[in-house]
Amino acid sequence: MLKVLDHLEEWLITFLMGAATLIIFVSVVHRYGSGLSIPGVQDWLLSLHFGWAQELTIIMFVWMAKFGAAYGVRTGIHVGVDVLINRLSDANRAKFVVIGLGAGALFTGIVGTLGLTFVLENGAHYQFLTWFGMEVGDLYEGPTTPDLEWPTWIVYSAIPLGSYLMCFRFLQVMVSFIRTGELPHHDHGHVDGIDEEHLPVDVNPYDMGDNLHPHDLKHKQMGEDRTNGKGGKQ
Repeated sequence: MLKVLDHLEEWLITFLMGAATLIIFVSVVHRYGSGLSIPGVQDWLLSLHFGWAQELTIIMFVWMAKFGAAYGVRTGIHVGVDVLINRLSDANRAKFVVIGLGAGALFTGIVGTLGLTFVLENGAHYQFLTWFGMEVGDLYEGPTTPDLEWPTWIVYSAIPLGSYLMCFRFLQVMVSFIRTGELPHHDHGHVDGIDEEHLPVDVNPYDMGDNLHPHDLKHKQMGEDRTNGKGGKQ
């Protein structure tokens, strides 16, 4: 089930990024092409309406950013300054890492709940009751976007959906860290198709010595001696 969720997350981000880029490209070509005095072509281009393109791409980038943030938690690509935490002993370092991940889950959970409340009050509650043929009472139908005329609650749904997914990813990483002592890492220097040197299993292959990410407990940092429990240098 988690693999399905991972793939859906990646496919959604990829689709939004690719589609938004394509829409922007076509819109720019249309804008400049409409100014060329080419018989027949200019009239055809002017008959096409792309006034909705900017609004749609903004919406797509908002959704991409929210789900991309959740993807970043899962893969460990978010940057964090943890100079002091990385200098602590393993036991104290683990406590602060768990506290940090728990705080992230709490914050995103709160944002998701506030976002869900806003979406429901902005027309989603009205729409759900309408779909099921129930009385809507004095509920607010909600506004629509200027160009696409979409209900704004659909656009704003990115906030609760993305925030709750991010909250789940924080909890997922925290549980994994408690069980294994490992944190997700992203190798920014990896290039597909190029063979990489295999390092010893007790060395963290993603270590850049920059103190920008909390070190996990399973691998040594390069040049780090764990025998004294304080992360001293050999």
